[in-house]
Amino acid sequence: MLLVIGAALSAAQAAGARVLRVGSYHRIRGQYQTVQAAVKAAHAGDWILVGPGDYKTAPSAISSPKGYTKFPAGVLITKARVHIRGMNRNTVIIDGTKPGSAVCSRKGSAQNFGYAVKGSKASGVNGLMVWKAPDVSIDNLTACNFLGGSQDAGNQIWWNGGAGSGNVGGYGFEGSYLNATSTYFKTEATAATYGIFSSNWDGGTWDQTYASNFNDSGYYIGACRQVCNQTLNHGHGQYNVLGYSGSNAGGRLLVENSEFDHNQDGFDTNSQNGDNPPPQNGACPAGVKPPVAGAPTCWVFTHNYVHDNNNPDVPSAGSAAAGPVGTGMSLSGARNDTVMNNRFVNNKAWGMIVIPYTDSGPPCTGGSTNTPIANCLFDQWGNHVVGNQFGSNGGYGHPSNGDIGALNLESGHPNDCYSGNTKIGGGSITPAGAAALQTTNPTCTTTPSATTTSDPQFLPELLCDTQVSLGSGPPACPTGQYPRLTKVIMHPVPKQKTMPNPCLDVPGNPWCAKKKA
Repeated sequence: MLLVIGAALSAAQAAGARVLRVGSYHRIRGQYQTVQAAVKAAHAGDWILVGPGDYKTAPSAISSPKGYTKFPAGVLITKARVHIRGMNRNTVIIDGTKPGSAVCSRKGSAQNFGYAVKGSKASGVNGLMVWKAPDVSIDNLTACNFLGGSQDAGNQIWWNGGAGSGNVGGYGFEGSYLNATSTYFKTEATAATYGIFSSNWDGGTWDQTYASNFNDSGYYIGACRQVCNQTLNHGHGQYNVLGYSGSNAGGRLLVENSEFDHNQDGFDTNSQNGDNPPPQNGACPAGVKPPVAGAPTCWVFTHNYVHDNNNPDVPSAGSAAAGPVGTGMSLSGARNDTVMNNRFVNNKAWGMIVIPYTDSGPPCTGGSTNTPIANCLFDQWGNHVVGNQFGSNGGYGHPSNGDIGALNLESGHPNDCYSGNTKIGGGSITPAGAAALQTTNPTCTTTPSATTTSDPQFLPELLCDTQVSLGSGPPACPTGQYPRLTKVIMHPVPKQKTMPNPCLDVPGNPWCAKKKA
């Protein structure tokens, strides 16, 4: 199920829909002063237009889905087909800071840390959260400073289909012309966690979005295994520990025409014991075709620009903090994914890496238990790396640094394949082991391989960069350390392109009377 706003909006839907207006627009006042009040009054299928302004969330106004206090939200949406649209992407602000403070204030005294939790730190707060409501759209606004805490919080815009349940409970969404950011950092315990977020969800599209300053990832799609059916188009992730993270997200999933830069690790998709069920598998389910012509699988990363992901001075927490600084893209325990026709430039460790993911367990669904390497090992296989361009990667100069790093720890699985990957300006991709893969592994086969793949210098360099140890004590760094955090720096959001016509497809109302679709 996939919601599409635009020409596909049925006349029947629009005919019965009301338009609820929040704030003022062109000196015409709406009926509501807060977004949550309009959401509460809305019926399924209604539109909520939000005029320019800074819309705060008071601690007393935090809501949670019935029976789920672990998901506190500033704006909670539980009704199907509600369409929330700001009238200007840059000046409609859904703001996690306290009433009376400046817009998205950096000051500690301005922050809303949520409600008190007995025996623990404050709850934290989510921003706009859609709870299992199908076909909800959120467009043309900015969300900021919704901070983490003891509950599942710190996410700016979240389509939540039942996080932690192991089941898909949400169907269909649309988000466009969205900014998600945070300006505040003191400790990782209260840092904002995710920007634009989908979990336990089947079907959705994000287009023209921006996410920055998060200690897990700017974008996240997870816990949807092989029924994700989602697209990220024209996204831009900057200044996060991970520009994008996708745990156990497979099947039809398309990331295209997007940019990931100045993160610690630009883009990471993985299998893991978290946001179950694993593994991450991009193979096409029965009856489903790849979303891009010529792609051999249904998980496709194409026509993206991944560059300058060399930034350790970002918020970082949990397993995301192990994202290797200087890396454009990490396929970690990933299977049957396609990476084709992208540019990887000036990532000083590796342009991209294709590696196993080590985890604890049980459970260990889809992984190998009690291996010499980890209690739960998700090896990777069946990934197609095709037709990408690489330039100026590997600038740290450690052995194995370069365009591609590849590693398998288990035999008996299908191989990855590499073909048509070129150096911008000419020459072979680096290091020599990566270039050799285009000769030894030009095509993917389903025949189990009797060998493992690795540059012998790659594993110790990877462990040094990630600071992941496969034994006791910290990992050795045979040729010196990689850059480490000195001071977290929070960056402002550059002015972004707003929706050309926010009245498009909206039923008649006083704010749109002079500009009809």
